[in-house]
Amino acid sequence: MSSLTLDAEALYRELLGGVRRLCTAQTRLVGITSGGAWLVQRLRFDMKLDAAPGVISSSMHRDDFAQRGLASGGQTVLPFDVNGAEILILDDVLYTGRTIRAVINELFDYGRPACVKLAVLVDRGGRELPIQADFAAARVSLPPNQSLSLARCDEGAFSFQVKERAPC
Repeated sequence: MSSLTLDAEALYRELLGGVRRLCTAQTRLVGITSGGAWLVQRLRFDMKLDAAPGVISSSMHRDDFAQRGLASGGQTVLPFDVNGAEILILDDVLYTGRTIRAVINELFDYGRPACVKLAVLVDRGGRELPIQADFAAARVSLPPNQSLSLARCDEGAFSFQVKERAPC
C-alpha cells in the first residue's frame, strides 16, 4: 500500500470549479463508468443542471477487450443527440489514455459531436497515447505497479483507493 493521501472531497470541489469554467449552456456532461458516472451525478446536483448527464462505457472499444471482456461497470446511456453536441467527458483518474481513446470511439458510434473535452479528478501521468485533460484537479505520480481509483460511500462522499497491482 502507498502512503499517498489524496482528499477526494477537496479535489471534487476543485473539479467543480474547473467544470464550471469549461461548460457553456450547451455543454453535455458524460461520465465514464463508474467513477466518472458518480462525478457527473454529483455535478448535476451541485450545478443545478436540468439536463440528464450521459454515462459511457469503454468496454466495447478497449484494445485489451480479449483479455478483459465486458466489464460489469455499466452500459452507455446518452440521453441526448450526440451530433453537433459540446461534450465534456469526466473521469476519476487519467493514466495511460487507453480508456479515453476507447470512450471517444464509443462516443462516435452515437454521432459526431462538435467538440469533446476532458476533465478528471487526478492525472497520474504515464501516458501511452497522446491524450491530455482540459482540466485536472490534481497531478500525482504513482509507480506503475499501483492503481488509483475513486470510491463512493453510501452517503455519496468520495475517497480514493490505492492498491498494488498484481504482476502481469
